[in-house]
Amino acid sequence: MSSARAFAVTSRLALLTALLMFGLIVIGSVVRTTGSGLACPDWPLCQGRLIPPLQFNVLIEWSHRCVALLVSVLLFATCGWALARREVRARLGGLAALAVVLLLAQVLLGALTVWKLLSPLVVSGHLAVALLLFSTLLALALAAQSRIVEAAPAGLSDRPPGLLALFATATVMTYGQALLGGLVSTQNAGLACPDWPTCNGQWLPPLEGAVGLQMMHRFGAYALAAVMVLLAIRARRAPDPVIRAGAPVVLGLVFAQMILGVSNVLLGLPVWISAMHLADAAAILGLMVMLTFRVASMPARASRAVPA
Repeated sequence: MSSARAFAVTSRLALLTALLMFGLIVIGSVVRTTGSGLACPDWPLCQGRLIPPLQFNVLIEWSHRCVALLVSVLLFATCGWALARREVRARLGGLAALAVVLLLAQVLLGALTVWKLLSPLVVSGHLAVALLLFSTLLALALAAQSRIVEAAPAGLSDRPPGLLALFATATVMTYGQALLGGLVSTQNAGLACPDWPTCNGQWLPPLEGAVGLQMMHRFGAYALAAVMVLLAIRARRAPDPVIRAGAPVVLGLVFAQMILGVSNVLLGLPVWISAMHLADAAAILGLMVMLTFRVASMPARASRAVPA
């Protein structure tokens, strides 16, 4: 098999696994918001059975575990394929190994979630590792794809100064905001401020307890929106049309995320809006990882030689 073919298969497998991981994250949100986390009080079985009773909450938790099993199988197939081929292993072995380590950590945290009776810290850690694993799989797919055509796309000029740092900062902020949202949920702070834009009628309430956590999540959303506006403006000067088109899409998703967050508060945390809120957060993170990778792949502006 040619080197290009080996990298192409790795990219497709990693992308398929990442998409399934995205679905798993969304289902995990439904598990939490429907109160189904302990519908299967044991692990790895569910109520002592491979196929549990066909009850609503049990089926939600059981389907989450089934999708997690499928993600695990696909991830091991992806990493096994990558590590078994010398040329792929030399380039992407580190990312593949990291994905395996994150998967093992995620499985352990999933078991601890049940054994520790939905401990908020364990549940938050479960989400944190899930988002990291999702991002790593996307990075693996993109890195494998980039090895198929080594040369930079023709006609592209140098990367504008500071653009990579801005995209990387926005990506880290997106991840942090998603984790903060997870803490709001696991600490039952979602309705600590039942109104918006004020909090219990106050514009600047004391940043203590559940109210403080809710307000920090709101402030984080405002800061992220401001950075995304700046990013969309700066991206208009990027030579890559994908980056120019992608940045406004991300900005639109951020504003949609804010609308979903406000709806969560005003409507009392409906299950499906909460699931859409997390799905949109994961989509923003995924797009930012992809765009940041593309920006990093652009040629950096080299210093001009001054003729003697």
